[in-house]
Amino acid sequence: MGVLRPDARAKVIFTCEVEGNFTLTQRNPPLWPTLIEGTITGLSPGLHGFHIHEFGDLFTYCTTLTAHNNDQTTRFQRLHGSPDDHESHVGDLGNVLADGDGLAKVNITDPVISLKATFSVIGRALDVHAGEDDLGDGGNGKSLKGGNAGRRLACGVIGFAFEGDA
Repeated sequence: MGVLRPDARAKVIFTCEVEGNFTLTQRNPPLWPTLIEGTITGLSPGLHGFHIHEFGDLFTYCTTLTAHNNDQTTRFQRLHGSPDDHESHVGDLGNVLADGDGLAKVNITDPVISLKATFSVIGRALDVHAGEDDLGDGGNGKSLKGGNAGRRLACGVIGFAFEGDA
């Protein structure tokens, strides 16, 4: 009988035009899905795309982010899409919904991203966009690359969280 590994936790704090933070939790990494939960404030009401990018380069805030995390293995080298689609980047997380006060509460489980091993997102960046992600259904090349979600409002680097981190 194997020994269960402890949970892994990570945190991302958004900087730029809106504020918020997410906690990522994975039970028994890298085998179990990763839970992403948190809030973002200051958004316009409606849907906003959010993605994990290949690198956590925030040299000039959110403008230096590279492409969506799209692991280079043949299994995951895909076009942009919904996280529920067979055809999607590893970093495609869909949309968050902001209420009338600009508050988005996020609580999703992603079956692919991991906090340890091959598909680890530690050190990568997570961003939130001004508009809705069309999930690859926009009918143009920009849609298949990034979802036509508009400019980035906020981003942050995903880093390990330690006991006691809020």
